[in-house]
Amino acid sequence: MKKITISIILIVCAGLLFFFLSGNKKVEKFRTEKVFRGNLVETITASGTINPVTSISVGTQVSGAIRKIYVDFNSSVKKGQLLAEIDPSLFEAQVEQARANLYNAQANKQKIRSILLNDYRTYMRYKTLYERNFIAKSDVDLAETNYSSDKAQVEAAQAQVAQATASLRNNEANLRYTKIISPVDGIVVSRNVDVGQTVAASFQTPTLFLVAQDLTKMQIYTSVAEADIGKVKVGQDVEYTLDGYPDMTFKGKVTQIRNSPTTVQNVVTYDVIINVDNKDYKLKPGMTANVSIITAKKTNVLLVPNACLRFTPEKGENAPKFKHQGIWMLNNERPDRVNINTGVSDGSFTEVIFGSISEGQSVIVDMIGKSSNKSMEKRPRGPGMF
Repeated sequence: MKKITISIILIVCAGLLFFFLSGNKKVEKFRTEKVFRGNLVETITASGTINPVTSISVGTQVSGAIRKIYVDFNSSVKKGQLLAEIDPSLFEAQVEQARANLYNAQANKQKIRSILLNDYRTYMRYKTLYERNFIAKSDVDLAETNYSSDKAQVEAAQAQVAQATASLRNNEANLRYTKIISPVDGIVVSRNVDVGQTVAASFQTPTLFLVAQDLTKMQIYTSVAEADIGKVKVGQDVEYTLDGYPDMTFKGKVTQIRNSPTTVQNVVTYDVIINVDNKDYKLKPGMTANVSIITAKKTNVLLVPNACLRFTPEKGENAPKFKHQGIWMLNNERPDRVNINTGVSDGSFTEVIFGSISEGQSVIVDMIGKSSNKSMEKRPRGPGMF
């Protein structure tokens, strides 16, 4: 009986020893996900500002005090409608003065023409008398000189009339410019002046009103980084959201990709213009739009999670190097690498366009469990290309 007890104790001790020894061996477990078929949408995200397609800055070409304003914010206006008026008193006086100068120039011209006619008759009479030897040759020469001088004075008077006419037209134009007229049909988006305010147009034309020609058609001005601009094409669909309407998704289309680059802190971006409809007037100028430009759509394609593209069982200096992209799959409880070619990605899943994998297979996305090998602890994520 004593021998049997000793045998049992030895068996139990051997089992415990085997258990503890096996616990020090490396035990690896892998977290996997299934390969599946589905639809994929590749997008480029950006943010931009909503603006009217056509906005006209209405200014003034003359300086003066604003006497009257006939429109306000959000006023609908027609082409040729009076928006505001600058005090015309000074310009009316300038017109009257220019008109008086013109009358004076015309009268002076008429006076010189009368003198010309008289000197012409004298010259012709002296010429006849000289031919009959009644007067000296010097008298004829003097009459001819006076006639020629009169002709030059008539031309100078004609130039003075033209100058006075141009001055009158200029002053009349300035008088017309005191009436601020809308150049297009539209809506007044902003008004930058008040009655009594003095505007100065000495160096540049000040903007008094901003008129949006058609608020039913708007544009989003957004910037796309140089790394993504190659995927953006005119005509691509766009989805965007607005902070003012968090539960709604709006649609638009890329209409222009501008070639002029913008560099801010060594980041190069390009302006992309997106046309959107605003028939219900929900969009307001200046709103911030969170844009997703749809660069590719795939239907019923083979998809793998992006995490499996970053996984590799070995890290650090001992990690093998691979020339082709690949993923790891379980083969007899051990990781086995499969080369693949990938297509588009939506940030979470990636299309597989070539590789020995099929729907329903499991791919390794991470490693879990404990290991006696310290090099396996806190392993960093690897790149997608090996």
